[in-house]
Amino acid sequence: MSYLDRLKACHSWQPENYRPFVLEGEARPLGWVTHGFARRLQDFPRVFAVSDAAVALPARYGDFETRSAILEEALRELHAAGEIPKWRGEDYGISRRWGEAPLFRMERGAVPLFGVLAYGVHVNGYVRTAEGPQLWVGKRAKHKTVAPGKLDHLVAGGQPYGLGLMDNVIKEAAEEASVPAGLAACARPVGAIRYICERAEGLRNDLAFCFDLELPADFVPKPNDDEVESFSLWPVGQVLERLRDSDDFKFNVALVNLHFALRHGILAPEVEPAYQAIVEGLSGRFED
Repeated sequence: MSYLDRLKACHSWQPENYRPFVLEGEARPLGWVTHGFARRLQDFPRVFAVSDAAVALPARYGDFETRSAILEEALRELHAAGEIPKWRGEDYGISRRWGEAPLFRMERGAVPLFGVLAYGVHVNGYVRTAEGPQLWVGKRAKHKTVAPGKLDHLVAGGQPYGLGLMDNVIKEAAEEASVPAGLAACARPVGAIRYICERAEGLRNDLAFCFDLELPADFVPKPNDDEVESFSLWPVGQVLERLRDSDDFKFNVALVNLHFALRHGILAPEVEPAYQAIVEGLSGRFED
């Protein structure tokens, strides 16, 4: 395996297997629905206008609350039928791009089925040493729906509707790693990574907001909920080697860890032959 293999896995989907999910009368897609799931949505003609070309929310539902409510009715029925396996009880605000006003709320567990843009926060918790930065690595609980038992960041989480990014960082840091709010608030936004890939749960169409959080050498994170088993402090070189040579990390961790290694000069153009390909691959550009 290689770094590029990890990047390609996060930028892998077949558009011909999907049709756009849109607001009726608008061309810009909100998301992407498989043809099979589109046929299932024909069972909800009050909620979805389904054609061979697209799945649309009807124009008569003209405001945020109305769209959100009518959509939730259908999603709850799909969940009861087992087609949304896990109801998370957490809504995402759905928009075409970050910064645009959300058009409706959607239950988090349904988001990959509609391929809509989802946002999340990913925090690189690191310690500065004479030998270079070391990263805190979390091990996900084995009961997690996505990537059970895989290695992960210090803190990461989806972005709920109605919560600011930094507020979410502070919340997730407390819940997952027992990081005090004052310390978590020192996290610095350092970029964002967009990717689209097919996963078991559906189409992941994500924008990951990346944060760096420098931690004191004497701080040891502790799991504070049932989502993380443990934390370990690794030299970044060890993180990169394990990421490159195994499938032990959650799939999208590769993007954020490589982004960290580039920014901190650990992967440098003089020593990494694939440097340009990695930089381009982070944004989904690959040469044949």
